[in-house]
Amino acid sequence: MTEYRMDADHPGLALDRGVQDVLGKGLDRVDGVLKVTGAATYGYEHQIENVAYGYLITAPAAKGKVTGFDIETARALPGVIDIIVDDQRVARQAAGFSPAHSGNGEIDHWDQVLGAAVATSFEAARDAARAVRVTVEPEPGRFDTMADVAEASGPPKDSRLQDLTIGDIDAAMAGAAASIDQLYSTPNQVHAAMEPHASIAVWEGEKLTLYSSLQILHAAKQILAAAVGIEARNVRIVSPYIGGGFGGKLLGPEAVMAAIAARRIGRPVKIAMARAQLFHNVYRRTDTHQRIRLAADENGRLTAIGHDSVVSQGPDGGFMEPVALGTIPLYAAPVRQFSHKVVTLDMVQAGAVRAPGEAVGMLALETAMDELAEQLGRDPVDFRKLNEPAADPTTGQPFSTRRLVECLDRGAAMFGWARRRPTPGSVRDGEWLIGMGMASAVRINLLVDSQARVTLGTDGRATVETDMTDIGTGTYTILAQIAGESLGLPIRCVDVKLGDTDLPPGAGSGGSFGAASAGSSVALACEDLVAELAERMGTTPENMTLKDGHAIAGNRRVALDELVGTTPLVATGKISQGRNARTYSQAAHGAQFAEVAVNAVTGAVRVRRMLGVFEAGRILNAKTARSQAIGGMIWGIGYALMEGAELDRRHGHFVNHDLGEYHVPVHADVPHLDVHFIEDLDHHANPVGAKGLGELTISGAGAAVTNAVYNACGVRVREFPMTLDKVLAGLPPI
Repeated sequence: MTEYRMDADHPGLALDRGVQDVLGKGLDRVDGVLKVTGAATYGYEHQIENVAYGYLITAPAAKGKVTGFDIETARALPGVIDIIVDDQRVARQAAGFSPAHSGNGEIDHWDQVLGAAVATSFEAARDAARAVRVTVEPEPGRFDTMADVAEASGPPKDSRLQDLTIGDIDAAMAGAAASIDQLYSTPNQVHAAMEPHASIAVWEGEKLTLYSSLQILHAAKQILAAAVGIEARNVRIVSPYIGGGFGGKLLGPEAVMAAIAARRIGRPVKIAMARAQLFHNVYRRTDTHQRIRLAADENGRLTAIGHDSVVSQGPDGGFMEPVALGTIPLYAAPVRQFSHKVVTLDMVQAGAVRAPGEAVGMLALETAMDELAEQLGRDPVDFRKLNEPAADPTTGQPFSTRRLVECLDRGAAMFGWARRRPTPGSVRDGEWLIGMGMASAVRINLLVDSQARVTLGTDGRATVETDMTDIGTGTYTILAQIAGESLGLPIRCVDVKLGDTDLPPGAGSGGSFGAASAGSSVALACEDLVAELAERMGTTPENMTLKDGHAIAGNRRVALDELVGTTPLVATGKISQGRNARTYSQAAHGAQFAEVAVNAVTGAVRVRRMLGVFEAGRILNAKTARSQAIGGMIWGIGYALMEGAELDRRHGHFVNHDLGEYHVPVHADVPHLDVHFIEDLDHHANPVGAKGLGELTISGAGAAVTNAVYNACGVRVREFPMTLDKVLAGLPPI
């Protein structure tokens, strides 16, 4: 195994010398045909013989004690095999969290899983679950974050962010030539993936196989083993395809219940959570309540930045939404304050939803930056450029790479920013008011442990194997491109096997670390193969060219299958984080621009065009990268204008718990989106030089839209999303 720890930059990879010219190209997804023809098999679709169907039984209250179950009516229904409400391994957990408690006697949140009905058909299981009567002794619950803020705690000890104060922010605000001190809020939000959470559990003796749609398999394997009380080596998880996850497709209660039920009835069981159940049994993004303080001198330079946040968490939850994560390294200012308060509520746990921290924190910060720029009489782009730091303004670390100013300049030129009129309401098109807005984008860069095995077969084909997952981002394709570039093979000669814990443990999908981490492990495995091929060619890797399935050196051109011979060549690569993570401030950056139209009569907002310019290291596939960027920008539109889980604070449940009422952008809401990349390989970050992209492109997108709304009509909303009623209330007279 070739293992590289990022204590220093990697000296160089075969893919950097590659001439196959497949890396970075906008190649079609290698799994694309399978997906569009319905041949890709998702979690609920694996064909298992003699499978039974489960349906979750859930709590009719948000807080209280279960005093009884009436299951006799349910048991008597046709097709019912079992009603499981008496197994103490039923876990009080949201998807992805190790259960803090077992058993179903205590209710911590609305719709909490208490058991499952198992039957010969889905319909029979559903009817049986609904026929179970749960008796509850209700207790008062806490459902309002700000009502309980006096009981808030500080950041968990293991949280990425801790409170930090540099200088006296009150004094800086008092002495500033211009300042902003405003409150901003975002609502609870959910992942809303198209594919529901679903699992099939199959036991063979003491060994459990789970077919599911999960993002990080090695972690899910450990949690599942602990939940059902077996050793992790007896668990196999298979998840070749994922129909959207966004951080939510970690191990969930349906997987645990499927395993419990399958063991109990002696046959495989499949369970899919109903859409309404997902809203309360998969963790949410917390609501956030943010105070932004910015102070500037008469020249427009920031003298202080303060970002204080209050978030919520469910009982026993350890995660804290890192709201200020993007603010900390973004702009220069000598005085800095970042604080975090966590309020415990009787709700499902809060956890990671796409771009935790930056997605909501940058919505507030970049709105405040726009407000201060106006107060100073400065152009919003120039104001941000003026406050560009030379090094991380909080830690003093040098940036690994940072091209934010170039993103701002190129974006402004491409978008036609010079045509923007700074006075709100200056541009009109009939009954529509037209405005432009912009925002910076930033997303922390991460690298996690990842392994991959690459085999060069006797037929000259390469096979990549890792339990890394493809959450829809194009992992199958980019890993094939990395291997193809390293080994001199066309993509058609590279096979990629993912999503099976019998394979080497990969990074998994999450935190925008998947491509760089898994890709680096594949590249490192290929290094060993290239070294072996060079030795067989009687040369060094640096003096050998690999192209179209041949090795070329010293006036010799030899086919790879001939060099391999009768025994396949096998190599494993492993990447892990090291000192570089502490030596350099690592992040991806970008600039978002939006033009909107606001109806002067109704307050309706229409996004007319958007542009995102992003710097995220090496672009591994231009087409899949653009797709990721478009998806992130669409999330930003949703967070700005419509998306939020509406909480009934009397009873502790979300009232819009389906995709009909939980509004996300649809085709009519989204114009053509332009995406441009500024490529700059970041070898301080990882060997392949790539940085996280998908979550970066949410950052700042919402603020660009809401800043454009202000420029169009003069309405500034700080309680997001900016729904029609909020815009209408502030519109000027016609």
